[in-house]
Amino acid sequence: MILYNVTSILDEEIHADWLHWMQTKHLQDVMDTGCFASSHILKVLDSPNEGVTYCVQFIAETMEKYQDYQTDFAPALRAEASTRFADKLITYRTIMESVDWAV
Repeated sequence: MILYNVTSILDEEIHADWLHWMQTKHLQDVMDTGCFASSHILKVLDSPNEGVTYCVQFIAETMEKYQDYQTDFAPALRAEASTRFADKLITYRTIMESVDWAV
């Protein structure tokens, strides 16, 4: 299982608009690609950064599904976010592989 984590550090002035957009449009657009099995949004409570920090996590069943997303869908979806929120956020991405799942 592959976890694709997108961390965004947002200017305070746009965070409510960004969160609404994520919940009502962007997450569904990403899930509609068929590359991920699930997604969720987390708000970072102890971020050392200025502004508001969120992590959006997507679960892909295989590395191939994740790579399909990166090749076929990510450029257009990232462009939409960049256009909408311009210089009001910083985003970085990480991928992780599940080694063990604690209960």
